[in-house]
Amino acid sequence: MKKSVFYHAGCPVCLSAEHEILELVGKDNVEIVHFGTSKSRIPEAEKAGVKSVPALVTPTGNVLHINFGASMADVKG
Repeated sequence: MKKSVFYHAGCPVCLSAEHEILELVGKDNVEIVHFGTSKSRIPEAEKAGVKSVPALVTPTGNVLHINFGASMADVKG
């Protein structure tokens, strides 16, 4: 099974959501992408449809925007 991808920017909202996602989905079923350490993955997230973080992209390509931590414009600086 293809993994979900959880994108975040490291803010408190994002970190809280990351912990919840890992509890719900399991660490073996989700790839965590922190834009603070993986800025090169921003275009990939935007192409997938991520408009704000934290966001979870499911294996079927659905984007689940979780709460609101930062817009992609904020993430890109």
